[in-house]
Amino acid sequence: MDNEKLIFCLEGVPNVETFTTTAVVKNLEQLAFEQGITSIYKTCDCIEGLEESLGNLLYEDHNFKNYEIIYLVLEGEKNTICLNNYYYSLEEIAELFEGKMKGKILHFANVKSLDLSEEEAQYFIDITGARAVSGYGIANPKLPSTVIDKAFFSLCQEEDNLVEIVEELFSKHYNLCNLLDFRLYY
Repeated sequence: MDNEKLIFCLEGVPNVETFTTTAVVKNLEQLAFEQGITSIYKTCDCIEGLEESLGNLLYEDHNFKNYEIIYLVLEGEKNTICLNNYYYSLEEIAELFEGKMKGKILHFANVKSLDLSEEEAQYFIDITGARAVSGYGIANPKLPSTVIDKAFFSLCQEEDNLVEIVEELFSKHYNLCNLLDFRLYY
């Protein structure tokens, strides 16, 4: 695919030294096999690891412009992420990503809820330069968001209009989108 849009996945794990094939890895492999969507997968266990992984992506990967989706599988509560038992607000994450996510969609898996006010969403988008931020209003580890995540990533490959992507996602997966409360802020 000449204009392929890649996915960069960053998953929070208890210890990066311990290698485990997570469900996220299996789903990304399935996405590559079934739909030909390429992704890079990294783990982090602390905020420094998150910064380092993003720095490597930004400054060392010559294909960075092709990464349309930054897929964040990071636990947390409400509008925070948790790494190494420390909570970081989305405002802190926005400042960490300041100006570095131009044109990207930052997508949070449903291991944390995403419930931004209009002002919080606009702040996050303005600071990061992101095109959009998406996730789920309901965190539910027993009902992973992988089905919707994969459908969302696939639609992002085919379509550029965010409204049309969300409409198509809801038309194909209405019950699951409602159950997990899929949200996209742009």
